[in-house]
Amino acid sequence: MIPSALPEPDVFTADSGEPALRWGIVGPGWIAGEFADALGAHTAQRVVAVASRSLDRAERFAAERGIENALGSVDALLARSDVDVVYIATPQSDHAPTALAAIAAGKHVLVEKPFTVTAAEARAVADAARAAGVFAMEAMWSRYLPQASVLRTLLADGALGAVRSVLADHGQAIPFGPDHRLFRPELGGGALLDLGIYAVQFASMVLGTPDRVTARGRMTESGVDASGSLVLEHGAAQAVLHTTIAARTPTTASIAGTEGTIDFAGPFYNPTTFTISAAAHGSPALHWQDPTPLRGFAALAWEATALARFVGEGRTESPLHTLDETISILETVDTARAQIAAG
Repeated sequence: MIPSALPEPDVFTADSGEPALRWGIVGPGWIAGEFADALGAHTAQRVVAVASRSLDRAERFAAERGIENALGSVDALLARSDVDVVYIATPQSDHAPTALAAIAAGKHVLVEKPFTVTAAEARAVADAARAAGVFAMEAMWSRYLPQASVLRTLLADGALGAVRSVLADHGQAIPFGPDHRLFRPELGGGALLDLGIYAVQFASMVLGTPDRVTARGRMTESGVDASGSLVLEHGAAQAVLHTTIAARTPTTASIAGTEGTIDFAGPFYNPTTFTISAAAHGSPALHWQDPTPLRGFAALAWEATALARFVGEGRTESPLHTLDETISILETVDTARAQIAAG
């Protein structure tokens, strides 16, 4: 039943007692810059080192953000005793080897999405982290946003009744270029791994692992998936998902159940708003607005503070986005990519 008032979000504030970890960043690209800026402005976390194969890039990144140590190799960063956790923001083809090296060095890891290129790689990283007793998590920031907390509460309370449908879409217009990482199969390019994974994880959060995956799409001339439409079957429920690197799409999402519907404004994977409506025609709707001040990439702070809280609690993985679920999501992506490639 639709509640008369919406629950408050359970967010990972910077003053909730989590440890102030010392972070090392591998891969000083734009998302790493946004992440470092969010940590510096909105958390108690501290970036102490950044590493790149190009020392010049690392030095520029460090100078712009007041980071003390710029290093020309991953090995140099992993050898530092003052690094507790490594944030990996390299191209996805490097995620697994870099994560495995960090784990072997005894570091906790936060790996940008996608966690790895394949489910097999993700399983290897998860196994290594569990064996080493270190924390490992995919940087799926959407799971740690205030809206995700409210959604989890609503679903747990049965506000929508039995969920029957999930719709989600993520498309961006990326001009073709043979050197662009998204058009290079050897770098883990393609729409599904970079954009569509947001939609797949959204469906997974609501419905869990699908019983069956059906995907159709189009490939680029360089051999990556340019677009894909997925139907995920979950017993009596279905998720219908779409992704593309050929056009900018609404990037909205919705969940429909026997008692009501939730509609997320685009981009659904960023801090956003949603409306919850009862199934009965003409029933009043409730509109949820994020009460926190973090907008855009500043909200990357939530996942960093969550990781620190989990580490402080002695956990080795996120209870909100477990390693097993991360692997399951990549199994879905593996299946969909293979079907699209096969035509």
